[in-house]
Amino acid sequence: MILTIAAAVFVFGLLVLVHEFGHFITAKMTGMRVDEFAIGFGPKIISRKFGETIYSLRAIPLGGFNDIAGMDPADNNAGERGFCEKPVLSRMVVILAGATFNFILPIILFFAIYSTLGEEKPSPEPIIGGIIQGMSAEKAGLKTGDVILGVDGQTVTTWKDFTDKLKNVEAGKDIRLQYKRGEQISEVTVSPKYNEQEKRALVGVQSVVIHEPKTISEAFALAIDHTKEITIAMLEGIASLFKEPNQTENLAGPIGIIQMSGQVAERGFIPLLNFAALLSINLGIVNLLPVPVLDGGHFVNLFIEAVRGKPLGAKAVAYTQRVGIALLLMLMLFATKNDLVRVFLK
Repeated sequence: MILTIAAAVFVFGLLVLVHEFGHFITAKMTGMRVDEFAIGFGPKIISRKFGETIYSLRAIPLGGFNDIAGMDPADNNAGERGFCEKPVLSRMVVILAGATFNFILPIILFFAIYSTLGEEKPSPEPIIGGIIQGMSAEKAGLKTGDVILGVDGQTVTTWKDFTDKLKNVEAGKDIRLQYKRGEQISEVTVSPKYNEQEKRALVGVQSVVIHEPKTISEAFALAIDHTKEITIAMLEGIASLFKEPNQTENLAGPIGIIQMSGQVAERGFIPLLNFAALLSINLGIVNLLPVPVLDGGHFVNLFIEAVRGKPLGAKAVAYTQRVGIALLLMLMLFATKNDLVRVFLK
């Protein structure tokens, strides 16, 4: 429990810090007055004022905010330094900066991992590097370090050879695996289970992972490519939610993320950094959705203002924000329902 809480605080804190810092630094750079930079919500735990800005850490580490003067034109007491008085382009930059920094963070994290540990790749050897709990391989008694020799009497020489032979196996149909443990050669029967995500039958074994060293330039290029690949995959996943609504059961809310943070943290700090990078990309994408009250919704309003030559009326903004809040509440309730089902019924 302590590890789960610590991991969740670390992940949420890092993501919020980076996101809000993006808004903060660009607001400062464009001459806006920032009255408070806060991590968390609720009562203040620590609060210090430097210059004109209060920097605070609050009790509930599930968010954060920048109190930029003049966000509400009717309550601007900062004159020309108020958000509402700045050119549309400056305001657009500040609004987009939070999500932009959420895309920069994973590049930094992946670069740190690749430049120090190298790139993780599956070993070509048909050696079991891990056993997935509850799957057929574990029930059959296979262990880490076992060398796969054959599938149903067909010889296996590489890990790819092994996985290729499994691709054509029907889920639920028993197969015989020949393997070597030490000097002893044995055989077990396993029953592959179809995995919806992988779109194939699995027996529950993982390959040995090797680390291939990378130069600084190679690590940086890999970090950018990996971030791009994940972003594209997440966008495709969001698009699939509209095509296949039944996939919404995979949505996770704060409870689910906290639970996953603890599970990932048990595997080590590097997996936790990878998880934080994934969530950061997800946060960046979600914030850019054109939904009122999200950064993407604010950007749409600013774009309309740039085209019209004047901002939307107060009533129109208030109406769209109410709609946005309602949509987010519905999504949050649905995700929380999924979290509770996963925690208590599975």
